[in-house]
Amino acid sequence: MRVIVSGSDGPVLTRAPIPSPGPDEVLVRVRASALNRADLAMLAGGRHGAAGGMGAPLGLEWAGDVVEVGEGVTRWRPGDRVMAAGGGAFAEYALGHGRRIYPAPDGLAYEEAAGLPVGLQTMHDAIATHGRLEAGQSILIQGASSGVGLMGLQVARLLGAGRVIGTSTSPARRERLAEFGADLAIDSRASDWVGRVLDATDGQGVDLLIDQVAGAVMTSNLKATRIGGRIVNVGRLAGQRAEFDFDLHALRRITYVGVTFRTRSGAEVERINELTTQAFWPALREGRLRLPVDRVYPLEAFAEAFARMAANQHFGKVVLTPG
Repeated sequence: MRVIVSGSDGPVLTRAPIPSPGPDEVLVRVRASALNRADLAMLAGGRHGAAGGMGAPLGLEWAGDVVEVGEGVTRWRPGDRVMAAGGGAFAEYALGHGRRIYPAPDGLAYEEAAGLPVGLQTMHDAIATHGRLEAGQSILIQGASSGVGLMGLQVARLLGAGRVIGTSTSPARRERLAEFGADLAIDSRASDWVGRVLDATDGQGVDLLIDQVAGAVMTSNLKATRIGGRIVNVGRLAGQRAEFDFDLHALRRITYVGVTFRTRSGAEVERINELTTQAFWPALREGRLRLPVDRVYPLEAFAEAFARMAANQHFGKVVLTPG
């Protein structure tokens, strides 16, 4: 099979044997795979949790058809349409764990399905589990124009949020956030962005802030969150370190939680998969949770796809197809 692996000089399209599923695994013929920012860090051999490493198959998110199941797998059968956040996605075939895979809705194009799993499970974990969003509460998504952010806006709406605010530094992208559930779109680089959040929340700040940016916005996030509110950090695109106002944090009595999938056990991921499926499967089947596909590239044009993501030119998911 054709597969993209990491090399010392960057990613390489090569050939490898089709793997065989072990116990609790399924072999999937990949129809489409979606790029994520974590992929960029693995192009030259970096790791993302258990995934990656020099010479390892790249890609974290795929959709396709089950072709073979391993011992102990009872949920899936050959021919089932599935999607997953799993390793080795940029290939013609991939292995997935039978309890960490999602059904792909009938009628949903593989190119669209490939971009859903990471956003779905990340935002259920952040908004419902750790953010404890209740119906009627307000929420702000920092970095709302990313694929995961766009899913966050929709998840917030689905869970009954009262006011949904999204940030993006791009004027063109801010104009589109309302399509995905935002009541208000703001530029977090603007000097008055916290004031706009306070104006939209009767001077209180949001009940829940989902942060994909961190870095220099951290203290401003505290100001934009109400007293007794919650901040869940899921990304650090603007920097992993910054000044933190501990006194402001204490004065506003904010619960601050950092989350990542890189240190989750297999059992934890399986539980997240179960909760995500229970919460979102009806909405997925009805087409109420979606992500736009920015551009589709054949597998051999992977360099163009990676370059588009690295240049931050995309809105929605960049997708590879084996052909």
